[in-house]
Amino acid sequence: MKKYSYVGISFVILIFGIIFIPRIVNRIKNASIVENDRMSASNPVVNQKLSYMKIDGKPKKVPDFAFLNQDSLLITNHDFKGKVYVVDFFFTSCPTICPKMTKNLVYLQNKLKDYENFGVASFTINPRRDTPSMLKKYAENYGITNPDWHLLTGEREDLYDLANEGFNIYAAENPDVPGGFEHNGYFALIDQEGYVRSRYDASGNPIIYYRGTIGVEEKEDENGEKEQITILLKDIKKLLEEDE
Repeated sequence: MKKYSYVGISFVILIFGIIFIPRIVNRIKNASIVENDRMSASNPVVNQKLSYMKIDGKPKKVPDFAFLNQDSLLITNHDFKGKVYVVDFFFTSCPTICPKMTKNLVYLQNKLKDYENFGVASFTINPRRDTPSMLKKYAENYGITNPDWHLLTGEREDLYDLANEGFNIYAAENPDVPGGFEHNGYFALIDQEGYVRSRYDASGNPIIYYRGTIGVEEKEDENGEKEQITILLKDIKKLLEEDE
């Protein structure tokens, strides 16, 4: 009897190996055993819901601001109420990253032209030069057509406080760098209620800001950093479509 039992068990093991082992090997080769099992098990919400930037455990809201735009109109944070918008800091005479950033924002503008509640707030860090008329010319040169894209200028101290303290996006004057100013090439995503939002990375941590200096066609820069305009576009749409 024992002999036959062993034969039966061996037969079952053999059938299991024939049927299931090739499938497991194939999943491992395609990396799906890690990807799918992880998503269905311990962390199913990663990259599904946009995170909030938090300070002292509380969601970060855009601070109050009031600046003149390219049409010499006073624009405040309240003008963006109910809109999803992107914030960046730039200057019109920038010889390095600003043209790339503006082109990426124009790309988003054109991709989102059918959405009424999408806007952009671009704050200059060189207000002495960037008057409303200078910003108007810059907007025309880059094909800025969205009526809710405001290029904003005002008092230097207020602009730098907004960048460095309001958004924690570095900006400073530096005569030793090209153009005389330096700043991070980040985009901040703001939701309809004025909160800073972003997606989670693969480890479940909020990315906070999106890289604005690498275009979709480039895919990555010389340091191997990946473009994030594609995911920013998806996240903007996600917020916009929440109200539909």
